[in-house]
Amino acid sequence: MDAVTMALVILGSGFIGFLFAPLGLGGGLLFAPLLHYGLGWEINGALLIVSLVLSATVAWGSGLRHRKEGHISDERFKQSLWGALPGAILGVLVVASMSGSFDLLFKGLSLIFVTWAIGKTLRSTDTGIVQEQEPNLPMLGAGVASGGFLSSVLAIGAGVIYVPVLRSYGGLESRKAIGTSLHIMMVVLPVSILAHFSVLDSSQLDVLTSNLVLIFSLFVVVVISANFGARFGIANVSEHRTMQLFVAVLFVIGIRYILDLSSNLF
Repeated sequence: MDAVTMALVILGSGFIGFLFAPLGLGGGLLFAPLLHYGLGWEINGALLIVSLVLSATVAWGSGLRHRKEGHISDERFKQSLWGALPGAILGVLVVASMSGSFDLLFKGLSLIFVTWAIGKTLRSTDTGIVQEQEPNLPMLGAGVASGGFLSSVLAIGAGVIYVPVLRSYGGLESRKAIGTSLHIMMVVLPVSILAHFSVLDSSQLDVLTSNLVLIFSLFVVVVISANFGARFGIANVSEHRTMQLFVAVLFVIGIRYILDLSSNLF
């Protein structure tokens, strides 16, 4: 890997950390393709672990800021873990069972998820809840369980699922839904990382150990950028502009997934 490529990947990870921190998202939707296309890593447990580590870094950096400002519902957070944690463990088991055939599944699910995220973002309007309402616990549990599952399978924070679920079925206003989403990720992502570690084979472990310096560099850059994004991103970058950029990047990733899937199927 040449120095220019490495520098671009590190800068790209910092950009993702800054972009996602104010939105209650982990950034895995962009971290995973950055590692795959930027570094040429195979989509397997090693890549998923690094993407999850970076997503967890964003979640912790932004989540602690939201807690400091009081934007969290501890009750909904605890209720959500009962669904999100089992979902995450199930996701790891699915990945482990797929072995060498995981690349197509990952890109296929990612393409569906990217398409859904683009549509949801373009249609989103401010329908914030003024006061907390009584939760619909069965729907809340099912929603966060699906988020935990996709978090482990696609190496994402799953905030794009947690936030609307917490608003619709948890009865939270937007900012508290974002803060609570981040706190769910702060617990679920480390559990998912440890579970993925437990099923790594030797070749995947070699990828991690041989790239420790790069992984540490990515981690440091994301820590700094996520903290900066959480503190200043909302104030200095409009949500509308941020979401436009988010959709543009998702669109490029979606096109690349389509090309990859087409080359494998035809």
